[in-house]
Amino acid sequence: MLFVGDDWAEDHHDLVVIDDNQKVVARARVPEGPAGITAFTDVIARAALKTVTSDDDLDDDAVEVMVGIELNHGPWVQALVAAGYQVFGVDPLQAKRFRESWSNSKTKSDSGDALGLAELVRSRHRTLTTVGADSEGSAAIRILAR
Repeated sequence: MLFVGDDWAEDHHDLVVIDDNQKVVARARVPEGPAGITAFTDVIARAALKTVTSDDDLDDDAVEVMVGIELNHGPWVQALVAAGYQVFGVDPLQAKRFRESWSNSKTKSDSGDALGLAELVRSRHRTLTTVGADSEGSAAIRILAR
């Protein structure tokens, strides 16, 4: 299982991927938009290959991926859900409090925040709420409303 912390900014996303043992297996900065989603998927694929222990693990569904991000809506989140990732929208205040309790550093950094989100999802995913994909009807209503 892989846990991804996605700290987003207006034009990019900082990613940190950790495994079950809290080992960082990937770090990356990807752009916002479709190119970023493609890069996100590439980062996850490379991280998954690092954790594979046998040829049987190369199955498409062999590695479950959980993503923590301080959003629970929008095209980026919907693209992650559509790609099959389990996405957890984390309240920014919850993420801040977790970071303060988990890290000794008082310094804020995008990479550090992404690591905190990954660890939050790893350690507390059973208590977090997943983001669901929109139904066709709700997506149509949203498009009409815009």
